[in-house]
Amino acid sequence: MRLRYLYTLCLVLFTAGFASAQNVRKTESFNADWKFFLGDDTAASQVKFDDNRWRKLDLPHDWSIEGEFDSKNPTTQAEGGLPAGIGWYRKSFMIPASSKTKTILIDFDGVFHNSEVWINGHYLGKRPNGYISFRYDLTPYLKFGAQQNVIAVRVDNSDQPNSRWYTGSGIYRNVWLTTANKIHLPQWSSFITTPQVDHQKAAINIRTVLAGLVGSKLTLRASVLDDQGKVVGTVTSSVIDTVIQQNIRVMNPKLWSINHPNLYKVKLQLIAGNKVIDDYTTTTGIRYFNFDADKGFRLNGEPMKILGVCLHHDQGALGTAVNTRAIERQLQILKNMGCNAIRTSHNPPAPELLDLCDKMGFLVMDEAFDMWKKKKSKHDYHEDWDEWHVKDLQDQVLRDRNHPSIFAWSIGNEIREQFDSTGVSIGRELVKIVKQLDNTRPVTSALSDADPKKNFIYQSGALDLVGLNYHQEVYADFQKNYPGQKFIGTENMSALATRGHYDMPSDSIRRWPKDGKTPLKDGNADFTVSSYDNVSAYWGSTHEETWKIIKTHDFLSGLFVWTGFDYIGEPTPYLWPARSSYFGIVDLAGFPKDVYYMYQSEWTNKSVLHLLPHWNWKPGQLIDVWAYYNNADEVEAFLNGKSIGVRKKTGDDLHVMWRVKYEPGVLKAVSRRNGKVVMTTQVVTAGEPYKIQLKADRSKIKADGKDLSYITVSVLDKNNVPVPDANQLVKFKVTGQGVLKAVDNGSQTDLDPFVSDQHHLFNGLGLAIIQSKAVGGKITVTAAADGLQAGSVVIESLR
Repeated sequence: MRLRYLYTLCLVLFTAGFASAQNVRKTESFNADWKFFLGDDTAASQVKFDDNRWRKLDLPHDWSIEGEFDSKNPTTQAEGGLPAGIGWYRKSFMIPASSKTKTILIDFDGVFHNSEVWINGHYLGKRPNGYISFRYDLTPYLKFGAQQNVIAVRVDNSDQPNSRWYTGSGIYRNVWLTTANKIHLPQWSSFITTPQVDHQKAAINIRTVLAGLVGSKLTLRASVLDDQGKVVGTVTSSVIDTVIQQNIRVMNPKLWSINHPNLYKVKLQLIAGNKVIDDYTTTTGIRYFNFDADKGFRLNGEPMKILGVCLHHDQGALGTAVNTRAIERQLQILKNMGCNAIRTSHNPPAPELLDLCDKMGFLVMDEAFDMWKKKKSKHDYHEDWDEWHVKDLQDQVLRDRNHPSIFAWSIGNEIREQFDSTGVSIGRELVKIVKQLDNTRPVTSALSDADPKKNFIYQSGALDLVGLNYHQEVYADFQKNYPGQKFIGTENMSALATRGHYDMPSDSIRRWPKDGKTPLKDGNADFTVSSYDNVSAYWGSTHEETWKIIKTHDFLSGLFVWTGFDYIGEPTPYLWPARSSYFGIVDLAGFPKDVYYMYQSEWTNKSVLHLLPHWNWKPGQLIDVWAYYNNADEVEAFLNGKSIGVRKKTGDDLHVMWRVKYEPGVLKAVSRRNGKVVMTTQVVTAGEPYKIQLKADRSKIKADGKDLSYITVSVLDKNNVPVPDANQLVKFKVTGQGVLKAVDNGSQTDLDPFVSDQHHLFNGLGLAIIQSKAVGGKITVTAAADGLQAGSVVIESLR
C-alpha cells in the first residue's frame, strides 16, 4: 500500500512516558467541488478569473469518455477515436487558521497528461507523465482562516496521437490534501522488507530516510500491527543519521500468499521529547519468493505457476477515472477464473489497484514504460524521456515498493532499443535505478525479439528475468537458448474473439494478416470474430496453443495473457468502426467470453462444465459444439434427449467437440467421473423476445457517492430463456438515491456513447452502471425497449 498518511483522532501511545493522545497528521480526499472547462484559457491560472459558468464536478474525472466516437478525432483508432484536447480544473477552498503553523501538501495520484498546477496564481510546476503520482507543497502560498484559496490545473492532452491505447484525459486519479507539522516524515521515505521469513518467525526491516531531520533530538518509533490491530513488535531509535535501520521480529507470522493474503501494518511515529509530532501507517505483508532456472517460481517455498493477465487501466464504459469498486469487480472476475497475477501494461498503475491486489491475493508485475528514447506514437513519452525518465522511475519504485503483491519490476515493453546497442546502456541505467531503491525484487523487460544473440537489452546482462512477449515456438527450448536464465512470459496469446459470436468450422486456426488491416479470409463484414478459440493475431497464438506449452514445463514460471479484459483502443483489425480490442478473455462490459471457462477449468480446482455455442441456428446447419470441463473423465452430449456421443480429452486436449446438425430444442452435456455425474449443463433454443431482465451484481451498496452496482441487461422469451441475438435499443430510467453512470454492451464496434441513458444490446446482453449518491435510500432502475415488457430492479444504498 502507498505510504498514505492517516488522520488519527485518538492516537494510542505505546509507552507511559508519552504524552496524551493527540491529532497528528491529517490526510483527506480533495476530490469534491471542482470546476471544469474543456478548452484553453491562459487567464484561468489567476485567482480572480471568473469560473462561474464552468461545469461543477467531483474527481476523479475523465473527459474523453464523455465524448463521441469519431474516426476523425486526432487520437485515432489506437486510442479509441474519442476526443482529447486541453482542459482546466479549478477549486476554491479554505484552510483553517489553526493550520498556520502546519505544512500543507497536495498529492495527485495521476493526471493525463502534461499537467501544470498553480496555487493562488503561483506556478508550482509541470509533470508530463500521465501515470505517475506527484506532490506539491502549498504552504508558502496559502491564505488561512476565512480567506479563499484557488488551485488551478491545466491538463494538455492535445499532442495527438500520443499512445497506442486509450489513455483518458484529465485528473483521472484521486487527489489528497495532507496537513502535517513543520517537522514531518518525508514522502515515501520508508522501505519495508522481510529479509528472513519462515513459519516460526519473520524479521521485518524498516529503512527510513530522514534527510534534513538529523540533530533535531528526535526519535523514530516503529510498530508492527497484525490484522486485528494488535501490536506484535516495536522498536524506537534516535534520529542520529539520515538513514534509520530498524528491525522487528514477528513470531508465528501469518504469511501473505495468493490464497491467504494476510496483511500487517507498520506504524511510524516521529517523536520530539514525549510528543508525537508526525505519524503514518503503511500496509505490508510477510512473504518470500524466488525464481529458479529449472523449477520456476516458488512463493513461501511452495511451487506455483504464475497465471497472469495483462491489464490496461481503463474500466470500460467508465473510462480511466479511478473507481475502487470498478477495479475490484475486474479483479473478482479474474480471481474466479483462477488468475493469480496482473501485469500493469504498460505504465505505473493507480494506487488503488495495488491496494486491492495486496488485499485480494494477486501478484503484480509493476511496469514503467512502453517506450524509451525511440517513439512508437508521434507525441508519446519519448519527447519527455531525457528530462523525466530518472525522476519518473524513481518515484514509481518509491511509491510502490512496500506492496507485498509486487514480485517484479518491468522497465519496459517491446522497447525499440532492443534492436540496437543503446539497449545495453539504457537497460543497465534503468535496472541500476531500480536496484538502488529496491534490491529485493527481480527486474525484467518485456522483450519482443526472442533471439538472445540479437537482443541488446538482453545483452546488457542487467535483467534478472528474461521476459518474452509471444514467440511461444521457442519456449520449450528456452533452457537451450538461454542457459542458466529464468523465464517469465510477459505477454502471450493475442487471441481474438467477439463475445457470443460463432463461425464454423471451428477446428482450423486463423491468423490475422501481418499488415493488421487486411480482413481475415472468409472474415466478417461487421468485424466480428469467432468466439471459438481459433483466431489470433499473426504474432501470437490461440489461448490453448500457448497454455499447453507453459503448463508442461516447470522451468516456464508462468505467463501473462494479452489480455484479461478487452480495452478501449488498439483494435485488431485497424478498420473503423472497430474502436476497442478483441484480445480480452472478458469483454469490455465484464461479460466472460467462452475461453474464460477454459482457463477456469485449467487454473482452478472448482468443477467446470461449459457448453458452447448458443442454440439458435438454421435447421440442418452443421454446428460445432465445444465443451470445457475438468474433474471428470468424460462428457456426454444429448440433443433433445438423444445422445450424440461421449467425448474424452486425449493427449493435451483442453476441450472436446461434437459436430451435429442443428435442430431446435435442448442441447445438454453431462460430465462424469468413474461413472458418476459431476456436472450437468444445457443451452436451450430461445423463442421470440418477450421481456427485459435486470440483474444487479450487488443489491446493496454504500451511500458514499462512489460505490457502484453493475446491472446486467438481458432479453428473455416467454419461457424465460435468454435470447442470444437480442440487440434492441434499451432506454434506462433511474430514480431514488443513485445515478446512471454509464452504459455498455461489450461490442468492439458499437459507436453508441458510453455516457447516455440508452444503449443497444449486443448478442443478448447489455450493461448499466449505477453509482450511489451520498444519501442513503432505494435506487430503482427501469429498462424499456419497443415491443418488450420492461424490466426493473431495486438497489439499496446504505449509509
